[in-house]
Amino acid sequence: MNGLGNDFVVIDLRRRNARVDSDAATMIADRKSGIGCDQVITIEDRDGPFMGVWNADGSEVGACGNAARCVGAILLEESGESGVAFETNSGAISAERVGANRIAVDMGVPKLHWKQIPLAEETQDTRYIDVKLGPIDKPVLWGPSAVNMGNPHCVFFVDDAEAQAIDRFGPLVENHPMFPDRANVSVAEVRGRHYIRLRVWERGAGVTKACGTAACAALVAAVRRRLTDRKATIELDGGLLAVEWRDDDHVIMTGPYELEFEGFLPDGL
Repeated sequence: MNGLGNDFVVIDLRRRNARVDSDAATMIADRKSGIGCDQVITIEDRDGPFMGVWNADGSEVGACGNAARCVGAILLEESGESGVAFETNSGAISAERVGANRIAVDMGVPKLHWKQIPLAEETQDTRYIDVKLGPIDKPVLWGPSAVNMGNPHCVFFVDDAEAQAIDRFGPLVENHPMFPDRANVSVAEVRGRHYIRLRVWERGAGVTKACGTAACAALVAAVRRRLTDRKATIELDGGLLAVEWRDDDHVIMTGPYELEFEGFLPDGL
């Protein structure tokens, strides 16, 4: 399945005596010798539906917004209900269908305190953190915002998102000492009070066509800097997401999903 080109192998483990570990996720995600994907997603029964998320490098992470829409679509089709809820390592997510192939997911409340993100150093204002790229006396990028939307995010606000070599500096910022759990890295170009152009380097996956939690983090960061209103369209390489940071502090993300094919993993995987 995919959400705006951010692609997943979704494995239903609810009625099978099997599990996914780091090695299995790496093999499955390999685009040459495996199935190939940005993330491996599991659907499990842990006193109710549970979504597991594994990056292509085998690291297990807390949440994935685009995958949440895919899993939500599966569970909604099974249940026939108007809404469903499921757990992740970062907390509960709820989903509802809002169109033929569009799902809205409640991604919860953003974590903004430096310990929650987490950051390695105490920072009173996570709207601006001490991360710089380039010469110390004349940095190219500096002062990004930090937000946790189930995963830690570092968001640089730039004048031109297309001009940024995120494939080069993404891994540097992902592994910056400021982020003990590594970070997803984004460049955000605010094109209006209701529109953001966003490009993303995902930790453990590299440059992806879309990242749902990054879209949510970008809106939250932009609102905190008073650059946008609380509802905006986020343009990613793979397409558009609608994100709203409601007055109750919950972030709602709406976008499409696609089922590409179904099958069974070969014995070797």
